[in-house]
Amino acid sequence: MVGKPKKHSQLTPLELQIMQVLWELGSANVQAVQARLPGSTRLAYTTVQTMLNVLHRKGRVKRVLHGRAYEYQPLISREKAESHAVRDMVDRLFGGSVEGLLMSLVKARQLDPKKLKKLNRMLEEHEVKAEAEKHKEKGDGND
Repeated sequence: MVGKPKKHSQLTPLELQIMQVLWELGSANVQAVQARLPGSTRLAYTTVQTMLNVLHRKGRVKRVLHGRAYEYQPLISREKAESHAVRDMVDRLFGGSVEGLLMSLVKARQLDPKKLKKLNRMLEEHEVKAEAEKHKEKGDGND
């Protein structure tokens, strides 16, 4: 029996590099992606093409034929990809506990009181913005 594929399978490191190029450019053909990939070793055109086709099959990018070359566009936002990756990491490493992740950061001295205060301010700003958007969607604004 074949298992069901994961709905939000994580991007591999190479897929992520390619997606970062597409997020930056908005859309690009294989040659443009190949030219923008970081690293001292250039990937072969066919390797980049294969990876873009994999991303297309996975539903991460769409492609439109322009002349003889496909133009690829991201279908998943950077924010959504980040959210999936973080959720996956928290689930796998910390049993779904965000508190576990935060305590790990504190223990590793990557999160100190100063950074926590900054994060708290950012969280409060995010909450205010989310509340404003919620009211706007309900039509509570008097524009």
